[in-house]
Amino acid sequence: MNTDSKNLSNTASKEDNDDIDLMALLFAILRGWKVVVFFAVLGLVIGILYSRYVNPTFKSDALIQIEQNSQGISALGTNISDLISPDVSKAQTEAELIRSRMILEPVVNSLHLRIKLTDPTIDIFDKIKKNGTNTQRNTLDDVSLETESGQVRIRQFDVSQAYLNQPFTLTRTDTGFVLSNGFDDFKGQFNQLNKFKGANGQIHIVVTDLPLNSHPTVITKQSLQATTDALNSSLVVTEKGQQTGIIQLSMTGENPEQVTLILRKIILSYVNQNQSRGSEETTKTIKFMETQIPTLKKKLEDSEKEFNKFREKSGTIDIGQEAGILLTENSQIDAQLNELKLKKADLTTYYTEDHPLVIQINEQLDVLNSRKQEIDNTIAGLPEVQREFLQLSEDTAINREIYLTLLKNYEQLKIVKAGQIGFARIIDLPISTFNTIAPKKLQIWVLATLLGTMLGAMLVLIKSLLRNVVKDPERIEGKTGVPVVATIPRSPLLTRLRKNKKAPNRLLAYVDNNSLSYEAIKSLRTNLMFGMPVQGRAGQRAKVILVTGESPGVGKSFISANLTEVFAQLDKKVLIIDADMRLGELHRMFSMSQDNGLADYLSQDKTHLSKSNAQTTEVITSQESSNLANFIHPTGIDNIDFMPRGQHPRNPASLLANGSFNHLMAELNLHYDYIVIDSPPVLAASDAMILAQHADKVLMVTRYDDSIEGQLVYAVNQMNKANIKVDGIILNDVQQGIMSKYSYHYSYAYGNNQ
Repeated sequence: MNTDSKNLSNTASKEDNDDIDLMALLFAILRGWKVVVFFAVLGLVIGILYSRYVNPTFKSDALIQIEQNSQGISALGTNISDLISPDVSKAQTEAELIRSRMILEPVVNSLHLRIKLTDPTIDIFDKIKKNGTNTQRNTLDDVSLETESGQVRIRQFDVSQAYLNQPFTLTRTDTGFVLSNGFDDFKGQFNQLNKFKGANGQIHIVVTDLPLNSHPTVITKQSLQATTDALNSSLVVTEKGQQTGIIQLSMTGENPEQVTLILRKIILSYVNQNQSRGSEETTKTIKFMETQIPTLKKKLEDSEKEFNKFREKSGTIDIGQEAGILLTENSQIDAQLNELKLKKADLTTYYTEDHPLVIQINEQLDVLNSRKQEIDNTIAGLPEVQREFLQLSEDTAINREIYLTLLKNYEQLKIVKAGQIGFARIIDLPISTFNTIAPKKLQIWVLATLLGTMLGAMLVLIKSLLRNVVKDPERIEGKTGVPVVATIPRSPLLTRLRKNKKAPNRLLAYVDNNSLSYEAIKSLRTNLMFGMPVQGRAGQRAKVILVTGESPGVGKSFISANLTEVFAQLDKKVLIIDADMRLGELHRMFSMSQDNGLADYLSQDKTHLSKSNAQTTEVITSQESSNLANFIHPTGIDNIDFMPRGQHPRNPASLLANGSFNHLMAELNLHYDYIVIDSPPVLAASDAMILAQHADKVLMVTRYDDSIEGQLVYAVNQMNKANIKVDGIILNDVQQGIMSKYSYHYSYAYGNNQ
């Protein structure tokens, strides 16, 4: 094979491994379907309980239109509209203004929203049971709350700064009520203002009604900031569309009538503030005119009086054409100066002297004053009588013009103010629809179920990733260096029978002899037969097979018992020994007693234990043979004898190592063709290492999708360190089905099917 083909092969192999890993994750989730279903059901239950725990939420909507102001002023003429600058309010700005304390505080005070009432007797289970609880109701008169024992009604509750946001408990008594904060108890009367002096300040309260039977009620006076923040959290103010000038207000809460009332009050508070702002400019201008009109009137009267006195003294004076022109021009200039002064006075009400409009008016005043000075100098050259006549007549005309102009504007502004309505128009007031917007129970149930499913799948994946269980035979062989000599599928029928804990364990030959599991046991027998030396002359010792595992619960006793049974089918004399003297349960497989077994034999006092190892192969006397027969029992199955574990000894490993077991094996070799030893797990005890010294084949049983791969590798390494070769690994309880990556995807039965 060339280099390119090798690279392509490696790439393809890597892609296959990646696909297998993804499929393994999917299969891991499918295998853990019980965990996934459990968490899905748990999520659904939590979702149902939550949807019953929370109170229903209602919503109320309203619409406001923001218009341009000063429309009525423009209709009265350009002179009046010039006095008031046009102002356009943007919807976004007004939306933020609605959420301000300037608008919300009057609503909070009028509806007593800072007073909070709760029923401490209502717990989580009551909320779930009742599917919602009563909420307080705020009106212009008082605050009320319905309880099982009656109604709570509070008309006033004021506390000092130190008592804000602190809970108090109200309880009815025979003579009135008791208000307590845990440190002080204040006794009061119904329907009257009660003033208490506590350690942290004054408390004023008016209680109208309380529940009977000493039912407690928790009352709290919230701070203004906390109350307005709570209102803003449930209030949404947005502009509908872009540059439409339409503001939509919506509020949510647990009481539909309460929500509608609060939202209505907020809208009315905003409209009142808006109208006040809209007429504020007109009001200031009118007040300024009211202060100037008396002064101008008096100034006009004084100028007319002086002019009349001059005429009475000097008579009528014929003013020449030039003087008339100068007088007319001077009069016009004075009128312009006065008009500019009025505008400047109005502008300086809002702006400083550095504003561009004020500077422009000052420049115009300077030009007019310069021209007026030139005319005055010209008039100064006229005869004294004519000059004085011109001066007095000019003053009188100017004062009359100023007075009449100001009086006219004053009357017009009064008309404007009377018709001014602001620039905010209510389109839709809020109404109670009584339609629940939350909780959306079906949506909550679906989401809770999905979240539970996701959580269950995540836990299954995490468990699968963290707990590297035994699955792939090739991987096991690569990790341990020991071949997998058999994979034993799970027997569904036997699994169903084992669910009944009282039912005895059964051999596959009597329960499921047509199963794939039984055929796999027979294949294991064939593998072992051809893997061991061919039996020679008579007298050669029996073939010994040691079956152990890395940890308890891998099914080594199941493998030992069924392997013994299939060897017995060959018309061979087989002995099975339960060498797990601590927790051996092999006697249950044959429905026998554990008494008079291996532990009892090894514990008895024998005189031949002191003989040398060279004498262990000598012929045992008939008396000793008869003594051994007391510890070996027929099973009722042809060709199978059984040595149970016996009574539990204190030192099983010491009994195996003191030489008694050597004598036992020496005698048993003379009577049996096969000896199967069911050994304790390697990681649980050292017995397996001692027993393995007498075995021709050492088999390590591990459970599919349950045993930890690291433990299996460690157990094999421990045996290797003791110079014991593990001849094969048996992968037990391999589950059939598409949910297992390495399981059999077929099922058949070889034999007679009825």
